[in-house]
Amino acid sequence: MMNAPTPPIFTKDLSGTDPIPDEGIARALRLLQNGRLHRYGEAKGDELEVVELEREYAAYMGMDYCVGLNSCGCALFVALKSAGVQPGDKVLVNAFTLAPVPGAIAHCNADAVLVEITNDYLVDLADLRAKAEASGAKYLLLSHMRGHIADMDAVTDLCAELGITMVEDCAHTMGARWDGRLLGTFGAVACFSTQTFKHINSGEGGLLVTNDEDIAAQAILYSGSYMLYMQHGARPDPEVFERWKGTTPNFSMRMSNLAAAILRPQLSLLADRAASWNERYIQLAERFAEIPHVVLPERGPKEEYVASSIQFNLVDLTPLQMDAFQSLCADRGVFLKWFGCEEAVGFTSSHHNWAYMNETATLPQTDAVMAGLFDMRIPLSLTADDVALIAQIMRKSMMKVVGYDGA
Repeated sequence: MMNAPTPPIFTKDLSGTDPIPDEGIARALRLLQNGRLHRYGEAKGDELEVVELEREYAAYMGMDYCVGLNSCGCALFVALKSAGVQPGDKVLVNAFTLAPVPGAIAHCNADAVLVEITNDYLVDLADLRAKAEASGAKYLLLSHMRGHIADMDAVTDLCAELGITMVEDCAHTMGARWDGRLLGTFGAVACFSTQTFKHINSGEGGLLVTNDEDIAAQAILYSGSYMLYMQHGARPDPEVFERWKGTTPNFSMRMSNLAAAILRPQLSLLADRAASWNERYIQLAERFAEIPHVVLPERGPKEEYVASSIQFNLVDLTPLQMDAFQSLCADRGVFLKWFGCEEAVGFTSSHHNWAYMNETATLPQTDAVMAGLFDMRIPLSLTADDVALIAQIMRKSMMKVVGYDGA
């Protein structure tokens, strides 16, 4: 009697990353040798790595000002504070996001007003208008969650009509565009992530960009510049700081020279990385669309995404079947995150897990979408053969879940 063939196993790490470029390693080693890891020089204002990174990223974005911080989450907090959010203010935010986003609002002692999402994971514009009018909120923290881009023309017009200041969370959209325009240039201020799993990697870090000189000056002071703000390269003029330096607390959230040294050589790689990610995303999406019960979001022609991850929904399955599907895939090396899971796991959570918020939101539309929402990282090391194997494992796992025993 012949033994059954061994089921295929995917052996790559889906959370794996590309190595740091040699130039970044060399810059980091020079810093380690001279010990100048802090972004400011006390005796003399050396041209240091963070200064250069801020200049280079401001130029890349076509923005006037850029501030380096030690995470995107704290950059979002600083952005909200610098834009004028006060304790008790209402801040609109789309409900499909990650915990640092409502966390930034809580850090401001403000109240999050959660907005429904559509089946394609975008902010629901009708609910955004309704929640804005009902709450009187004058701030929107728009999270381009997992790189899915709402109709930015419509969002911008709505904010202008209702007098709402928009802060963009671009943690997943570095280099992405809407109708040719870079994400992060639509709001009053925008924040980007340089965490390991994002488009450029320093382990942890955040970049804040704006064209508003008062927001920029406050952000620099909040970040922890002390009175060394003149050492910033992409900064406002000195008289702008005079308006704020006596009343703006120092929150010590600066980016270090070591993080900036690692990041600077990666900026030139963004376009190639985006093309590689999108090529793999399209391959995965085509394969996933052929699997029963798997539905992928529609992406509009103006949405120029940078897809470092892929999301899909499982439909017409019970929670037990979804849990079984996730487990079977994991048994064969394909680790999927499930936003419908009852308990928060790893980086994944939903509004039901954020008990610190002042109000409990009722979001039936969002809950229905997230109940079957799955998420997978796309490492740049993924090959066409890897894509085929992942899809095969997912298909066989699905067939077993729905009662076909030939998996």
